[in-house]
Amino acid sequence: MAALPALWKWLAGAAGVAALCGVGFLLVIQPRGLTEERILGFPAGDAARGETVFWASGCASCHAAPGAKDDAKLLLAGGLELKTDFGTFVAPNISPSPRGIGGWGFRDFANAMLKGTSPEMAHYYPSFPYGSYARMTDQDIADLWEFMRALPQSDNVPPPNALNFPFSIRMGVGVWKALYLDTAPRVAVDTADAKLARGQYLVEGPGHCGECHTPRDAMGGFISGQWLAGGDNPDGEGRIPNITPGAKDVGAWSESEIVDYLATGFTPEFDSVGGSMVSVQQNMARLPKSDLEAIAAYLKAVPAVSQ
Repeated sequence: MAALPALWKWLAGAAGVAALCGVGFLLVIQPRGLTEERILGFPAGDAARGETVFWASGCASCHAAPGAKDDAKLLLAGGLELKTDFGTFVAPNISPSPRGIGGWGFRDFANAMLKGTSPEMAHYYPSFPYGSYARMTDQDIADLWEFMRALPQSDNVPPPNALNFPFSIRMGVGVWKALYLDTAPRVAVDTADAKLARGQYLVEGPGHCGECHTPRDAMGGFISGQWLAGGDNPDGEGRIPNITPGAKDVGAWSESEIVDYLATGFTPEFDSVGGSMVSVQQNMARLPKSDLEAIAAYLKAVPAVSQ
């Protein structure tokens, strides 16, 4: 009979440990914003610089109307549907309208871009590429905010996401963040080379190239060792190409040919850009040539993956 009290003590101890683990798990997956000290430390933004950040970040590709050109790209009314294995994500209105982000302060914007957290302290789904934006500098975040505040307003109210269970449980994004959200470099390059460092920043950060060009695991995280190696199109149509030096086509392009492609939309074989890359290329064409050269240098320096 003496074994029974010992058993109860063991069970009680095990239950206590399980409870502590459960509480710890819940704490880990809670939405978090930037600290007050970090917010107060942001520099003043500049809208003119912010325009370059805007095009580098590709905001118009998802939030403007499909096929929008010229000034129409600045109307970020949302509504684009992205159909994935997880369900359908719908791009929100991020214009400075009350129906968009017009009621936000800078803190809300910085938390969204760097932490994937809403003003209501809820997780954003990583279809919003904050996993890449988290690498952006404080100056670029401040500059982008100033530019976006001056854009035209839209009162459009896009429909909500239509996600499959259990992905519809937003708290589960906290698990994704715990596993995948960090600001470590995706690959190692010679950051002593200013051009390579700039290219790495643009590709891994605001340009968020890996969001489409890197294959993902079942949880939606990038597969280790496959950076920019291509994979299934997130919206289910065809494949996104490998853009490492090991690729059959792009891998053979020179740096100058990559620059020409980003600037003009024409490949060395005189083919033209197509699919979802059309909007991306149009955005990239607005960047300074030095930035395109930096991107090209980085793409030639990343580890080659043959697929």
